Amino acid sequence: MSHKRIPKRRAAMAAGGVVALGAAAILLPNANASQDGGSSDDAAAAPRTLKAADASDLAARLAGLLGDSFAGSYYDSGARQLVVNVVPGDNNQVVVQAEKAGAKVREVDNSMGELRGGAQTLKAEAGIPGTAWAIDPRTNKILVTADSTVTGDRWDRLESTVDGLGSGMATVRKSAGTFKTFASGGDAIFGGGARCSLGFNVTAGDGSPAFLTAGHCGVAADQWSDAQGGQPIATVDQAVFPGEGDFALVRYDDPATEAPSEVDLGDQTLPISGAAEAAVGQEVFRMGSTTGLADGQVLGLDATVNYPEGTVTGLIQTDVCAEPGDSGGSLFTRDGLAIGLTSGGSGDCTVGGETFFQPVTTALAAVGATLGGEDGGAGAGDAGGAGAGAGEEGDAGGAGDAGDGGAGAGDAGDAGDAGDAGDAGDAGDGAAVGGGDGSGLTG
Repeated sequence: MSHKRIPKRRAAMAAGGVVALGAAAILLPNANASQDGGSSDDAAAAPRTLKAADASDLAARLAGLLGDSFAGSYYDSGARQLVVNVVPGDNNQVVVQAEKAGAKVREVDNSMGELRGGAQTLKAEAGIPGTAWAIDPRTNKILVTADSTVTGDRWDRLESTVDGLGSGMATVRKSAGTFKTFASGGDAIFGGGARCSLGFNVTAGDGSPAFLTAGHCGVAADQWSDAQGGQPIATVDQAVFPGEGDFALVRYDDPATEAPSEVDLGDQTLPISGAAEAAVGQEVFRMGSTTGLADGQVLGLDATVNYPEGTVTGLIQTDVCAEPGDSGGSLFTRDGLAIGLTSGGSGDCTVGGETFFQPVTTALAAVGATLGGEDGGAGAGDAGGAGAGAGEEGDAGGAGDAGDGGAGAGDAGDAGDAGDAGDAGDAGDGAAVGGGDGSGLTG
């Protein structure tokens, strides 16, 4: 598939991102060297300066180490530290171990078991379309969000269920928008009446080239083309939506298709080294054909969203804005790690809102694919990838096509994996984004 030219507005944004990424690439080696330095026993007991990806790995290890004492964790992007919640108990040794491992430890009231139990109660008693919830380790509560359609008896039912969880267990907030999958618009792949975007190129389990996109695109059509009304170039192999995720594996029909693990930024490409778990508090970037580049933070993990089409679980909740046409696009870090696929949300990039993403790691494990350079190439490239075609920043052109079948998620999103923000941190955390925030990943 050939790459389509992007509109001048987004081309300028992409160019800004390229310049910033170049600066980050120069600064990152020194940043990594500084944070790896120092190994005295005294320093080991103090919170370590960590990249977001390293903090996520440490959090996973400490969750097993702390057992029932563990009550979640989050990444403090300002201090570049992992904060781990623990429930006070008789065994102080686990806390000492967590501190020696480099985490900042704080005591909280609600255990992870209690919070997960509360989430199960919400699922059983308040699975109302237009609601969503995720555990927020920063507040040590369940964050419940209701969109504008939740009114009257449904609102009363939600409030009653939350009150029944007990004081200090959950908070409820209203969203001005409506939870929906971001259909329409998008550069690049067409199936039936739907228009969607490719998220990341991958290598299927048998070594053939394929790509990941949103599951609600995969259930909308079996075959996909890189041009409206064109011949199909890829066929859906697996798709999940609604249910335990929102992802699809689509195989290229031509096994010789080049699908490199890279992101096409218009005038140059950015390699994608692999996939990573998200961490609450981590800075992330999203690229979409409708709104271009946007940044924000991860707010919650293992989120549940009750879309009109059904309930989807296991998502990443963020405050990154998105609009119709951005669905299916890539969520990534400044240092080139794939994090998620745009699923849906509410709001827009003028007033903001909530956006949910399918974790890439979960999707890869479910479909048996790999992403990155390990397998010689078909790996991950965001959309851009050569064979992929979909989404580069995408000719916005299509934004309105959308509708096409609410399914279509399309956003083009490839864009750019640029790299973990936090990491670049040393290079300067502030990542700005298109729109009022600036035009590219800034270093």
